[in-house]
Amino acid sequence: MASVPNVLSAGDVSRLSGLQLLAKQVVEGFASGLHRSPHKGFSVEFREHRPYVPGDDLRTIDWKLFGKTDRLYIREYEEETNVRCTVLVDCSGSMGYRGTRSDGLSKHDYAIRTAACLSWLMLQQQDSVGLVTFDTSIRRYIPPRARPRHLKHIMTELAGQKPGAETSLADVFHQIAARIQRRGLVMILSDLFGDVDQLMKALAHFRHARHEVIIFQIWDPDELDFPFRQWTQFASLENPAQRHLVDPAQLRKAYLQKLQEYRDQLTRGCSRNRITLVPLVTNQPTADALAAWLAIRRRVR
Repeated sequence: MASVPNVLSAGDVSRLSGLQLLAKQVVEGFASGLHRSPHKGFSVEFREHRPYVPGDDLRTIDWKLFGKTDRLYIREYEEETNVRCTVLVDCSGSMGYRGTRSDGLSKHDYAIRTAACLSWLMLQQQDSVGLVTFDTSIRRYIPPRARPRHLKHIMTELAGQKPGAETSLADVFHQIAARIQRRGLVMILSDLFGDVDQLMKALAHFRHARHEVIIFQIWDPDELDFPFRQWTQFASLENPAQRHLVDPAQLRKAYLQKLQEYRDQLTRGCSRNRITLVPLVTNQPTADALAAWLAIRRRVR
């Protein structure tokens, strides 16, 4: 960790310590852990009986039930297993925006810190975590692993990322969904700018594969309240040639109206597809924002 000191701070670790992110749905895994699995095995929670068939392990026979019924039945259990989590980090140009109220952090910086916290958290509870960084296409794909040293691999990759090219999120999400073979937990860190209908079709690709999807939508405060008052030159972070000098006073009302329409449409789409949408604003301390969300998530389970 010494080589990437700015990615995950000791304060973040302290704040997140003891919290556990529990997946809401049945997920697949390999090791005994904290999450339900469709696999049956030896565990603490009984599921059902089924008739014995030749070849079944004799140790699974319920002999007490045999004594009552004179029939052989197998006791089946739901084993507890770990989550396979993949963290997706948007490294497109729009994530490079840095306002004046975010302690010098761009949206990309904030996403990187959030990804670091989530990765640490998943590995702390013995879950496996992988990483995908992307802009126009997939930059880097690190498959999920649960080994402690895997964290340094992820942190080093996160620390080396810079916001860059433009992106079509829908196209990239389809690419990523095709790469993640085993169902699990998909966490997306992005400003999610794009056509909402196309985004929903792409996100549905994850849901059709029975992944649980959580989107952490990263906002700068400037994007939410449009605080500009004087004539301002706006430049595209994904296409620097696009620059416009405008009077913000004439745009503010229309901008905020369009923003609300976009957010409402996105919220409805996520709800329809059973996708969790978590807004994060870059002037919120990263670990505090995650801790607040985790507390709510645990209460509604």
